[in-house]
Amino acid sequence: MNTKDSYKYSQVASAIEYINKNYVQQPDLDKIAKEIHMSPFHFQRTFTEWAGVSPKKFLQFITVEHAKNILDKKASIFDAAFEAGLSGTGRLHDLFITIEGMTPGEYKNGGKELTINYSYTESPFGAVITASTSKGICHMAFAEDKKRSFEELKEKFPHAKFVKNTDVLQTNAVSIFRQDWTQPNKIKLHLKGTDFQLKVWNTLLKVPMGSLTTYSDIAEKIKNPNASRAVGSAIGENPVAFLIPCHRVIRSTGVIGQYHWGNTRKTAMIGWEAVKTQTNVDTD
Repeated sequence: MNTKDSYKYSQVASAIEYINKNYVQQPDLDKIAKEIHMSPFHFQRTFTEWAGVSPKKFLQFITVEHAKNILDKKASIFDAAFEAGLSGTGRLHDLFITIEGMTPGEYKNGGKELTINYSYTESPFGAVITASTSKGICHMAFAEDKKRSFEELKEKFPHAKFVKNTDVLQTNAVSIFRQDWTQPNKIKLHLKGTDFQLKVWNTLLKVPMGSLTTYSDIAEKIKNPNASRAVGSAIGENPVAFLIPCHRVIRSTGVIGQYHWGNTRKTAMIGWEAVKTQTNVDTD
């Protein structure tokens, strides 16, 4: 994974945060650059290299009105992808991700007798820790502090054996961050969760890249329309960042809302995916 994009993300994150807070005012390039203490030229170049579009265009992708439009226009695509069991549409994101829940014994004993490989890599949104059992990915999280991120992994599986090692499962998983999805790999997940959580996470996998959904929509999809709050809790417990795309769930008003790994990162993901999706449409 190229570390350049990860480094650029750290540079533009403050700009994204400022844009996210001030999109109503539609700040111009000079205003944003001044707020993050960069020259307009340097900021424009850095941001465009990371996002693939100008800050102005990116701003359009992350406004509330745009989010509302995505919710309206992408509904049929989401439904079609859901019914087909796909995690995405077309060649852009034709990745099939399967979930295998841990056995009750594995769930109860905190990973006893499990050997978990883990490694660090770079993504367009910062450093990531990825962990896997012999059956699939069991954990993925953004890792600004590597030591702390490893401690959090151990807290989830207190009795497991940990080996710092990059395996094929992890390599397949982090390939999701590549901009070229023409040769996708099948990603397998081995997750620790309740039946309800697994059902919510499985439903999230079917939200296409570049699309958004809401908590109430997910509740409807799992045939429990009154469970929006419980759905929100299950989404908050998502153990694999980005692979299970909880960042694609926003409020019905179009407001992006909270995210376990930071609102700025969630905004960046939504904008980045919107850009990549639109780029694919424009070039097809």
